[in-house]
Amino acid sequence: MVKQFQMKPFASVQRITGMFVFLLLFTGIAEGKPQSAFKPPPGSTERRQILGAMRHEISRLHRLDVVFVVSYLKVQEGWAWAETRPQSPDGRNRYEGVSALLRKSGGVWRIAELACSELDNPECLDSPDYFRKLKIRFPALPSAVLPPGSVSGGLGK
Repeated sequence: MVKQFQMKPFASVQRITGMFVFLLLFTGIAEGKPQSAFKPPPGSTERRQILGAMRHEISRLHRLDVVFVVSYLKVQEGWAWAETRPQSPDGRNRYEGVSALLRKSGGVWRIAELACSELDNPECLDSPDYFRKLKIRFPALPSAVLPPGSVSGGLGK
């Protein structure tokens, strides 16, 4: 004869709650541990949403249908920096590179700033002060999403 084990419903809820709290503490979520910067892999939802926001902006500004060849993409804490080389969907036409700062708000990625790429313009991407000024304009922007060596002048993270 096999004895059946019956768990009391209250004990079951306590056990599940305890496991949930353990997982929160183990993963660092409950501590408010900051997310590390990461590169969303090709095909991921995050990457598709970021590039979709950029695609929408390029379509709005230039009436072009483009796909992006991604040179650089990093995400952290709802911020993303992307450097891309847009081209036509068939790959026959290639366009000037596009770099953008994006911010996720309400679960939606939006362009915070489309980087100017004019040569010899002190407000544009080629300026040695561009990223330092970007950090001033967006103080919450984590430096870890920006290209290595781009933030100087003591602003740091």
